[in-house]
Formats: sequence, structure tokens, C-alpha cells
Amino acid sequence: MTGSDTYQKKRILIQLDPDPHPSVFDSVVALDAGADTLLPYGGVTSDQVQNLVHGAIFTRGSEDLHNTAIFIGGSNVSDGEALLKAALQSFFGPLRVSVMLDPNGSNTTAAAAVLVAAKECPLAGAIAVVLAGTGPVGRRAARLLARGGAIVRVGSRSIERAATVCQEVQQLLDGGSLSPHDTETDEQVAAVLNGAQMVIAAGAAGVRLLSADVLRSTSGLKVAIDLNAVPPAGIDGIEVVDRAVQRGAITCYGAIGVGSIKMKIHKAAIRRLFDQNHLVLDAEEIYTLAAEIGL
Repeated sequence: MTGSDTYQKKRILIQLDPDPHPSVFDSVVALDAGADTLLPYGGVTSDQVQNLVHGAIFTRGSEDLHNTAIFIGGSNVSDGEALLKAALQSFFGPLRVSVMLDPNGSNTTAAAAVLVAAKECPLAGAIAVVLAGTGPVGRRAARLLARGGAIVRVGSRSIERAATVCQEVQQLLDGGSLSPHDTETDEQVAAVLNGAQMVIAAGAAGVRLLSADVLRSTSGLKVAIDLNAVPPAGIDGIEVVDRAVQRGAITCYGAIGVGSIKMKIHKAAIRRLFDQNHLVLDAEEIYTLAAEIGL
């Protein structure tokens, strides 16, 4: 056989990022996950996607397209979703490659948080509170919780934004039990936690969403997950390194405790892209993969 016959095609990951500079974090994880070559593009807009995608699907035969994949990141979920839509519209027939969407780490982080919550308490019928539920991770977490059968209370300092998230998720799932809640004050947070079995705090860095006093006064709560790694904690009293740490009757997870699971999911998802050439890994698909590989 000739050298060209035996040459192993490199696994090429094309990183599309709407931000001016492609995420260094996403680039490093992609290479650590096994991509041989990374082609990062920053400042990508929807109207530029087709040419980039066609460059990917026209350069290899259909039998080799599984060795090419696309990762869509960035800091803005809506922009990332627009790039995903444009990429999928650029495929036709067998000429397609697998695509993963994870802007701002929203899908992999939400998958890790919900997987942890489900480990501590079955989702079906459980009351789950998502604080900062209108942010990129909070929206995805609410979506995954509702799909799992949880009764989801979406907390926000804007009841209007919380209501919008509930409507969007219900339309996507064609149902689901979600309700919006104002969580601007400690009293409102205490009210939304009443009767809940789980809480996920998915707020911005350095913003306290749940005080230690309110957390201690909440009865029936089984698991509390704080995804903020920057002081002050999103949930007062949870340490960033907590991983299944028991504090009273509540099992607690901090950002680093969940983050190690998120990284495991992220790398596994990148590797999965190269198994086939037609996968689309969004929130649900990434969560399914996370459940397969476990904690």
C-alpha cells in the first residue's frame, strides 16, 4: 500500500466564536480532548457561517467527514444559537459534520449541575429552584430539569425575564411545569425555596443569591449547588471545592466541585463529535452523554 493509502486523517475541529477573539479556554479543552488540529475563527456572524461550513464539508470525502467537526462557543448564547442554526442550514445530503454548541459553557455546566442534582434526588416530581434562571446556564438548567420531570421555579430579579424563560422552555418541550419568581430580596428567595428539594444558583460571578440564614431556615432541601467560583459565593456557606459535602441535611456542591464534572463532560462531548458526521450536541444531547459517562 502507498503512503497515501495508509495515512490517518487528522481530527480537525473548527471553532466558531462570535466574540472577536475565540475562547482560549475552549481551544485548550478541545486539544486536550483529542482534536489533532484546531481551526479557531473569531468575530463570526451568521452570514459568514455557510462559507466556513462548506470549506469543511467539501474538502473530504463522505467516508472521512467524521474526522471533521464544528464547535460553537462564545460568551453570548443567543449569538451561538444563531451560528448553530446557520451551520445546520449549510449542510445538505450526506455532506455534513457533527456540531457541538456550548456558548459560555452553558450546556456542559448545566448538564453537570443537573446530573449532580439528579444523583442526590430523582428529578421526576421534585421541586427545583434555579436562581438567576434567566442567565445562560440557568436557562439551560431549567430546561434540563423540566425535561426530567421536575417542577421548576425560575428565579430572577426580573419577573418578566423569568416569565419569558418559562414560556420559551415550555414551547421547546411542548409542556413542562415551570413558574417565574421574583428573587430580589431574601424574603422572596425564602418563599421560592419553600417546599423545594433542590436549588441551583447560576448567577454572575461574585453575586450572592442565597444567604446562609435563608439556607439554614429552609426545610426539606436535599441538594444545593452553587456555580459561582468568585467571592462572594452565590450560595452563602457553600465552599467552591464542595463536592457532595453534607452541611446539615443538605448535600452541597460548589463551582469547582461541579466544574471537574463539567470538564469531564466537555471533553467527552468533543471526543464524541468524531464518532460520526451527523451529530448535533445541544443541551439535551450533552446531558444524555453526561448521564452515560456518569460522575
